[in-house]
Amino acid sequence: MLTLGTIVLGAEDVHRAAAFWSAALGYVPRDADAVNAVNAVDADWTVLVPAEGGKGPGIALGRSATPVQEHPRVHLDLYADDAADQAAQVERLIALGAGRVEWDLYPPDPDFVVLADTEGNRFCVIDTSFAPSSGAS
Repeated sequence: MLTLGTIVLGAEDVHRAAAFWSAALGYVPRDADAVNAVNAVDADWTVLVPAEGGKGPGIALGRSATPVQEHPRVHLDLYADDAADQAAQVERLIALGAGRVEWDLYPPDPDFVVLADTEGNRFCVIDTSFAPSSGAS
């Protein structure tokens, strides 16, 4: 049986992307030790993993000159506990360097917010407690 091991994202600046995703997710460079944490991020390739044995897939960042897709076929979904947590996480991620994406495909009552990381890669912050409004009074 296969398991999901690593999600790979392209980045023009691997160091900048690694700093963003490390702060966003609490991940650390896979090949880091306490002394060489900064040097563990290569300019062309790095893999970030959950800190201190945490669970979750790795995030690999590879240097790429390919332009960002406006409507990517693959993206990350980050889960928030409820609407308040979603709003707080969106603001935290923006403070770390993410940007809001003017998304033309939002449904009328979305449970997600589309953001872009420091490299333009799209990702969503999902309110996992979301219950769509019925539209009925």
